[in-house]
Amino acid sequence: MFMYSRINHIIELLVKELGLFLGISLGVFLFVLFFQPFPLDGLDFNNRLILVAGLGAIVFLFTFLVRVVFNQFIQNYEQSSPDWALPYYVGSFLILALSSVAFAFYLHYVGFVPVTFHTMFEIILICIATVVALWLSDVIKDLKHLNAALIIENKLMQKQVKKLEDNFQNKSIEFVAENNSEKLNLPVTDVAFIRSADNYVEIVFKEGDKFRKKLIRSTLKNIEHQIKPYSNFVRCHRICIVNSLFIDKLQRNYNNHLLRIKGYDEQIPVSRQYLLKLKETL
Repeated sequence: MFMYSRINHIIELLVKELGLFLGISLGVFLFVLFFQPFPLDGLDFNNRLILVAGLGAIVFLFTFLVRVVFNQFIQNYEQSSPDWALPYYVGSFLILALSSVAFAFYLHYVGFVPVTFHTMFEIILICIATVVALWLSDVIKDLKHLNAALIIENKLMQKQVKKLEDNFQNKSIEFVAENNSEKLNLPVTDVAFIRSADNYVEIVFKEGDKFRKKLIRSTLKNIEHQIKPYSNFVRCHRICIVNSLFIDKLQRNYNNHLLRIKGYDEQIPVSRQYLLKLKETL
């Protein structure tokens, strides 16, 4: 039963990799047939065709044995000895060595091709091309898997961001005066900016399609402490804090920087002290 299951698994792996193995074998077949790196002039066309097909079959056979059968053996071996070193590179070396030796014997004893140094060099180059093609295939597969994983991760992050945005939009800020005599509760997404006005702070917020202003007796420092949990508020000037959700554009006028607020006519000054942090926010 165990052996039957193992054979079925090997067959499944072969079917999965069949297109790749056949493609590489066909590439070797066509290369040798058209570019004729080996002297096969003594054979007629049909015999030459059969001989070259045998070279493609050798590539297919050893690729299958190493990539499928050998890998299965390695996986079983790793269960008892997890310190096995570099099975992938061992497999690539085996494909190169076995294919090269098989090519040499096949050409010499079947094709009657003298095995010279030049012939062996061409054989090794062809077999190296086989190994490189397998490596490129593995790299492409890994990139596809990585891309699929990144797409899934990106979708999950988008859902999390959407959830955070929904939670953020439902939150409100309670502005409290210094003597607790007055409170103003506003949604976070409605507060455009806050600025100092003598002993008061002026809160500019959007109500419907219009902007409203509300004065609260407090200091900008106290208000800044109250809105500290909300990262969308950033100080742009010693007298002004702006909601980044309302920033339309950062403009430069001579040596000064100004902020344009969406739907608001007045521009907000930006001091050099807070310019860098504001740019990071944008």
